Amino acid sequence: MPFIRTSVRKNTSRERVAGIVDGVHQALVEAIGMPADELFNLVSEYEPEQFFYDRKFNGIARSDELLVIEITMRRGRSDAMKRALYASIASRLETIGVSPKDVFIFMHENDYSDWSVGNGVFAMAIAQQRGNDA
Repeated sequence: MPFIRTSVRKNTSRERVAGIVDGVHQALVEAIGMPADELFNLVSEYEPEQFFYDRKFNGIARSDELLVIEITMRRGRSDAMKRALYASIASRLETIGVSPKDVFIFMHENDYSDWSVGNGVFAMAIAQQRGNDA
């Protein structure tokens, strides 16, 4: 179950934020085979004066609309899967008007022992099991 944190510039429209969340989610489903019901994306806004970045880092010309996507998930995806994921995210967001140049993605990997996803239960004890609340 990936957990996503998305940071967008303040006053980004609700529609655009929803499109970003959906694009990231669909890319995760497509590129790494994440189950469709594993949607957890915490979106925060930043004030322009709170985010300092080099507009030309690594030869990429960034705009005022830079967004940051942090993905935390269980370790074990190949580099090829991650490459496909990053490309899919950028491509999907481009369809809603987000420049691929403005998509910054960070991956954090850990193990089941680093998670509790509900009821205060150590995730390793319930790895890949479904609850019956649904």
